[in-house]
Amino acid sequence: MRMLAEKGDYQALRDGFRWNFPARLNMADQCLSHPGAATAIIEYDGSPRPVRFAELTAMTDRLAHALRAERGERVAVLRTQSAWTAAAHLACWKSAAISIPLFKLFGPEALALRLRDAGVRTVIADPEGREMLAGFPDLRVIVPEDGMHDSGPFVTLETGPEDPAVIIYTSGTTGAPKGALHGHRVLTGHLPGVEMSHDRLGQPGDCLWTPADWAWIGGLFDVAMPALALGVPVVAARMPKFDPAAVDALIQGCGVRNVFFPPTALKLLKAADVAIPGLRSVASGGETLGAEMLDWGQRAFGLTINEFYGQTECNMVASSAASLFPARPGAIGKPTPGFDVQVIGEDGQPSDGEGDIAVRRGAGSMMLGYWNRPDETAQKFRGDWVLTGDRGVIEDGYIRFVGRDDDVITSAGYRIGPSEIEDCLLKHPAVAQVGVIGKPDDIRTEIVKAYIVLRDGFEPSDELSAELQAHAKRLSAAHSYPREIAFLDALPMTVTGKVMRRELRKLAEAE
Repeated sequence: MRMLAEKGDYQALRDGFRWNFPARLNMADQCLSHPGAATAIIEYDGSPRPVRFAELTAMTDRLAHALRAERGERVAVLRTQSAWTAAAHLACWKSAAISIPLFKLFGPEALALRLRDAGVRTVIADPEGREMLAGFPDLRVIVPEDGMHDSGPFVTLETGPEDPAVIIYTSGTTGAPKGALHGHRVLTGHLPGVEMSHDRLGQPGDCLWTPADWAWIGGLFDVAMPALALGVPVVAARMPKFDPAAVDALIQGCGVRNVFFPPTALKLLKAADVAIPGLRSVASGGETLGAEMLDWGQRAFGLTINEFYGQTECNMVASSAASLFPARPGAIGKPTPGFDVQVIGEDGQPSDGEGDIAVRRGAGSMMLGYWNRPDETAQKFRGDWVLTGDRGVIEDGYIRFVGRDDDVITSAGYRIGPSEIEDCLLKHPAVAQVGVIGKPDDIRTEIVKAYIVLRDGFEPSDELSAELQAHAKRLSAAHSYPREIAFLDALPMTVTGKVMRRELRKLAEAE
């Protein structure tokens, strides 16, 4: 079910593209409609194990029977990359339930926030995830590895393109994380950008992998589900630590030809001087790559790295594609076919100069709205346009960043919201006030840095810094704890009492 024509230049692809969603659409059917003997997933743990579509379908059906979900019920998935993780989401969608991916590095506070906000009663987990949920006695936890009764085929419930299918939580850049609710059209909506960023993914011999966890939209809908929908084998591997030598072994051992590398992964490969021949495409997204990184990609992979752009609310809206037009360092590519991406002004009209990067309503991957947050959903739009929160310009059809309109921190490929980390740190008895920012870093793009005002009776020390880091890691997530902590007598504040993060960023840049 490829969305882009096999032939034609970029402009022809854009001019000839139309969204055409059928009245009945279910993502599980999209992903499982391939010959049973074909390889769906390659599980890798030092050696590859192929999972055929027939096996994945049987796993999905067993789990759907065990789930017994009600239409519209929210079911969380607390797992990392594996065939059972794919089956968990597919079982939810077959049942007309709403799946919610959760990150295994979340702490109890981060888990509780999302579980409570979505009204989750059931979680599909792995054995490790079950232990993480021990503090939530009211939850029903299903661990497929424990074995389930085979009740035969499960008939997919009828759903349409606008019926709710998945909630993916944002990084919480302003306030608490928000659940972006997507309908069953979201997978189709991702396909043009995924195909484009991998130079028409779906060629004979293609095999796709990413080190990005499937708990995030980048892993789940930029890689795992599009690969299944296109009939391209996808590799599932749990890598506790990104190791360049292990990455090379995985790629060679599984016959990977197409990779989505977050920018931090590329930087680590570059630092280790690792060259990986034999790939057909490498895509990257999260922040723009400079000329030096693109030049290194040519030497390391023998190809041009294709950058793409999107966000949880509306993803894969722009991309580079070396087979269609030359890359331009500092730009994120051109709008994906099916997406009207413009730079608009305060009046909601396209602008010739700098403005807000926005996407016109009607795009296939655009969210239905924020879960139970109609006011914040309305604020995300300006007329017919959804605002990305980024500012930029369009030059010769290429979209170029100018700056970020919010306080999001981009670290090691993850988008991290400061508010959630600040809330965790404020729970420590030593913390009176806190401001969290991203500090530039050569490897991670940014690291999380916290500026803290202590309560009376506490003194700054290395021991207290380590204690606060452990506290944040335990309550929030291991990937978002502050890697640096500084103590101040007072935080820069607005007259209304808001932390002026731009002033904190100036402090970090002066260090």
